[in-house]
Amino acid sequence: MIPVFCFDQGLLRGRHLVVRHGTPQHELPVLARELDARSVHYSADVGPFARRREASVRGALGQAGIEPRAHPGLFVVEDLASITTAAGRPYTVFTPFYRTWLTEPRRPVLAAPRSLPAVGAGVDAGRVPRLSELGLEQELAEPLIGGERAGRASLKAFLADGVAGYERGRDAIGHPGVSRLSPYLHFGCLSPRELEHRLPPGDGADAFRRQLCWRDFYAHVLRHYPANASREHQPRYRGTIRWSHARRRFDAWCEGRTGFPLVDAGMRQLRREGWMHNRARLVVGSFLTKDLGIDWRWGERWFMRLLLDGDEASNNGNWQWIASVGVDPQPAFRRIYNPARQQASFDPDGRYVRRFLPELQSVPDAHLAEPWKMPREVQEQVGCVIGRDYPAPIVDHPLARREALARYRAVT
Repeated sequence: MIPVFCFDQGLLRGRHLVVRHGTPQHELPVLARELDARSVHYSADVGPFARRREASVRGALGQAGIEPRAHPGLFVVEDLASITTAAGRPYTVFTPFYRTWLTEPRRPVLAAPRSLPAVGAGVDAGRVPRLSELGLEQELAEPLIGGERAGRASLKAFLADGVAGYERGRDAIGHPGVSRLSPYLHFGCLSPRELEHRLPPGDGADAFRRQLCWRDFYAHVLRHYPANASREHQPRYRGTIRWSHARRRFDAWCEGRTGFPLVDAGMRQLRREGWMHNRARLVVGSFLTKDLGIDWRWGERWFMRLLLDGDEASNNGNWQWIASVGVDPQPAFRRIYNPARQQASFDPDGRYVRRFLPELQSVPDAHLAEPWKMPREVQEQVGCVIGRDYPAPIVDHPLARREALARYRAVT
């Protein structure tokens, strides 16, 4: 098993890290007293669990006579709760939020400290737990290197070679047109505010800035609507839409054996790397919720289990978006993606699909998006017999589309 993300070794060698095992409301006041600290500083988050945890810690620190000090740092804009419509309401549509977000004041970008004081000699530094102890152990064939040093190297490369073409290339699944910085943002290895600050002028940078805004938008939504963590944002769909709970179909989706190459490639990338291209995320999400009709919460939980960038607000917001039950609503038919057409548009040379589905390596381009349509003699010639070497489709997409639209119409 491979630990994917880890602390920078300099942090460990310099005795700047102290690890405690226990609840934060108990361990932090104890550690603060050991260090003779008068205040505890931390980055505030917006999710319901994070806010409950913060409230418990603040209460415990207050009882111990220690001042809790919350700071921004997880998002570009300092106070997402303060962004409101002209009527003083939270935003639930992205585009007007984006226009307001662009005008919001930004906190200054501060340089990292030149040095950190070592923890006192009398304080037990503890030990970094194994991933298995945290229930997070996951074997990845191609893990991303973790830590701030790796994150900054990736940022430097993206600013030098990637951001200029980001707008044109971010949907090309088989080509390196995206930043892959989301895991470093999620783990705090990179600051989203610094990232925005360092963006150069240009269309590519503007498109990337818009993606940073999507991240802030979903945090803004979850901050104001914490119940979204477990239920649909749109009341009309709460308990009314007939979600499937077909375990075998769900398992086929998780394991990348649905018979639709782009869907299967995306799901296998997730299991191999702990990450998935955003266009593939849209396709696999649409397939689960629309083609299979399976409850979006199942997909959300699976993504949170495997994604290195599994941010609660963004993951929840994106799953509700693709399931057509969240904020920024559009008619359900606008978010039903045909996997074959998506593959033809965004992986026309099959580079992405063939990388993650080696059993399709010899399938001709003309049949790669819909290999079940290959004549039997061609299947035999290329060594890919459908149903033997690669699964037959588990659903008929045109029929599944009609059934999905009927499900949504039944409750609207």
